[in-house]
This record gives sequence, C-alpha cells and structure tokens, in this order.
Amino acid sequence: MSGKDYSYKSSGTNSQGNHYCARDYGSSAPNQNAYHYSNGDGSYYYSNPNGSTYHNDGQGSATYTPPSGGNSGGNSK
Repeated sequence: MSGKDYSYKSSGTNSQGNHYCARDYGSSAPNQNAYHYSNGDGSYYYSNPNGSTYHNDGQGSATYTPPSGGNSGGNSK
C-alpha cells in the first residue's frame, strides 16, 4: 500500500463544497472504516482508526472523544 497503513475507499466533494474521504485501515484497527469530512462552513469531523473522534464546528469550538469513550470537551481546558 505504498508505505501507508490504509487504502482509500471513497472520497469526493459535493456541490455545496463539502468534502469527505473514507479509508480502510484493516481488521487490526479498532475502527477499520475511518473517515473524515469537511464542510463549506469551515466545520469538520474526523472518525479516526484508533476509535477516537474529533469535531470542530468551524466557529472556535471543538470536541475530542478519546478511543476509550468519554468526552474531553473542547474549550473546557
């Protein structure tokens, strides 16, 4: 896989300028089907191969959820 530990599944951009990309990290990853998307309003979301997620609303607020679950909040630190 060209030195990468994933293969592309799909990606694209719709007419509103929203982009997405899905990747397959294989059966050994906690989240095999990781993906991310970014929107025309500046917001974006990542679902990571380790099971964590990250969301930024494009207006200064972000939320990270670690692989074990729970919520670290965003601007609370």
